[in-house]
Amino acid sequence: MSQLKRFTIDPITRIEGHLRIEVDLDPHNVVKDAYSSSGMFRGIELIMQDRDFHDVGLFAQRICGVCTFTHYRVGTEAVEAALQVQIPTVARIVRNLLHASLFLHDHVVHFYQLHGMDWFDVVAALRADPVKAAAEALKYSSTPYNAGAGTYRAVQQRVAALVSSGELGPFANGYWGNPSYKLTPEQDLIMLSHYLDALSVQRTLAQAMAVFGGKNPHPQSLVVGGVTSVMDIVDPSRVAEFLGKMESGVRFVQTGYVPDMRMVAEAYAQEARAGEGYGVPNFISYGAFPLDNIPWPKGAMLFPMGVFNRATGRVTSLDAEQIKEDVTRAWYQGPEHGVYPGTEATIPDYTGYEADGALNRSGKYSWIKAPRYDGMSTETGPLARLLIGRALHDPLMVNIMEDFEHSVPGGFSPDSWYSTVGRTAARALEADIIGSQVAGWVDELAQYVGQGETQTYAEPVNTSGEGFRLLDAPRGALGHWIRIDNSRVTHYQAVVPSTWNASPRDHKGQKGPYEAALVNTRLAIANQPLEVLRTVHSFDPCIACAVHIIDSKGAEVAHFQVDV
Repeated sequence: MSQLKRFTIDPITRIEGHLRIEVDLDPHNVVKDAYSSSGMFRGIELIMQDRDFHDVGLFAQRICGVCTFTHYRVGTEAVEAALQVQIPTVARIVRNLLHASLFLHDHVVHFYQLHGMDWFDVVAALRADPVKAAAEALKYSSTPYNAGAGTYRAVQQRVAALVSSGELGPFANGYWGNPSYKLTPEQDLIMLSHYLDALSVQRTLAQAMAVFGGKNPHPQSLVVGGVTSVMDIVDPSRVAEFLGKMESGVRFVQTGYVPDMRMVAEAYAQEARAGEGYGVPNFISYGAFPLDNIPWPKGAMLFPMGVFNRATGRVTSLDAEQIKEDVTRAWYQGPEHGVYPGTEATIPDYTGYEADGALNRSGKYSWIKAPRYDGMSTETGPLARLLIGRALHDPLMVNIMEDFEHSVPGGFSPDSWYSTVGRTAARALEADIIGSQVAGWVDELAQYVGQGETQTYAEPVNTSGEGFRLLDAPRGALGHWIRIDNSRVTHYQAVVPSTWNASPRDHKGQKGPYEAALVNTRLAIANQPLEVLRTVHSFDPCIACAVHIIDSKGAEVAHFQVDV
C-alpha cells in the first residue's frame, strides 16, 4: 500500500488565471511527484479567424489583462513579418520604451503583490523594532528606499489596525508563523513596507505606459507599420513626463527591490545552495528589446536569444522549426509527437477528472498544452534570459549576476541561481538592467526627433502572407504565428510563456517545469503548502495566457461538463 498522500491546491491564488497543483507527499512531507493543471477554458486565437489583419494586435492583447502590451506588440509584429513590413526606427524605440514600462510594472507587482508574501511574514513584522529595522535596511543598500524608524512604525500601525479590525484584506489566510519563513521580524517589516510602497510605484509605472500608449492596461498606439503616438514623441514635455515616471520606478527597483532580494538571498541561502525549486536543465529565450532595425533573427537585442543547457553550459542557436506543442496529456486532439504552431490546429478533447475529483494522471489532465523545444521540456523567463546572456558573455548579464553574487552577505554561488531563490532574484536583476537602459533610449529618441526623423509609420503593401514573431514577454518566450489571405486571418496560434512553464507531461512522460521544480520540495507543515506556492509563484504564472480557444462567430465549438 502506498505511503504517499495526495495533496491538492486548487486554485493557486495570487496569479493570473486558474491553476491547480496536485502533489504526492511521503511520510516526511517531501514532494515525490507533482502535476500541474489548468481547468480554465477560454481563448482568443480562433476569434482571429476571418478578421482583418489590422485588428490582430488589439484582439491579441486581450489574451491577458497583465502582459497586455507584449501580446499587442508580438501580434502586431507577426502581421508585419507575414506582410514584410519594416517599421521606422523611431517606432521601434517607442515600442521598446512601452515594453520597458510593462516589464518594470510586471516585475514589481509580481514580487511584492503576488510573490512577496511567500518570503516575508506579515504578522511577525508587527513584532519588529522599527529602529533596528532602519539599521537593517542599511546593510543591503546605502540609500534604502523610503527607510526610517518613523516610516516603519507607521507601517506597523497601519497593518495593526487591519489586524485588530479583523479585515485583513490581502493579508488574510496566510500561513503566518510557518517555520519556512526565514526573515527576521525587522526584515519582515522592511518587506512589508515595500509591499505598501509598491502599490504607489506600480501606479506610476502604469501612468508611464499611458504616455506613449494612450491608456493602461490595454494601450492603443500600436498599428501594423508602426505607432500612432507621434504627437507625444515630438512634445518634449510628454517625453520628460514618461522619463520622470520611469525614473521613479527605477529608483524603487535599485534601492528597494534589488536590496530586498539580497536580503532574501542571504536568509534563504541554504535553500538556494540545495537547489530547492530547480526543475529542468534547459532554458529558452527568444530575446527581447531589439536594438536595431535588422529583421529578426539577425538583429541585436538587449537580451539575446538562444537555448541554454545547464549540463554543457552552452547556448545553441534558436531554430523556430524545433518548437512543437504536444497534447498527449492536454485536453486537445493532435498527433502524439507534437505539431509546429505554424500548422497546428486547436481541437478540444475534454475527458474530465477521475470519479473522486482527482486528475486523470494516466490520461489527459490540463487545458494547457506541452510546448517542447527539440523534444525537451524547457523553462523560460527572467532566469533563462540571464543565464543565456551570461553564457554568451554579455557584459550586462555577466556583471550584474557577479555583482549580486558578491553583494549578498555570505555569498551567492553561480549554482544558487538554479533554485526558487535564484529564479526570483533573476527577475529583480532583470528589472534593474531594463531600468538602466531607459534614459539612453529616451536620449536616442530625442536625437532622432531633433534631426527631424519623426516618421512613425510605414504603410503595408502586401495583403497576403505567412509569418511569425518570437519575442520575450516578462514571463518568457512568446510566439505568435499567423497566415493572412487577402487581408483576412486564416490561421492563428500563440504559444506563451506559461504554456512552456505550466505544461503537463508529454508523450515521453517528461514533466513540465512547474512539475519538475516541485519534486523533492519538503513542506514544514503538510497542510500549509507554503513551499509549493513559493516555487510555483517564482515562475509568475499567467494561466489566462496559456489556454485559449473560441469560435469566431460565437457558435458553440463543443459542449463539456467540467467537474468542479
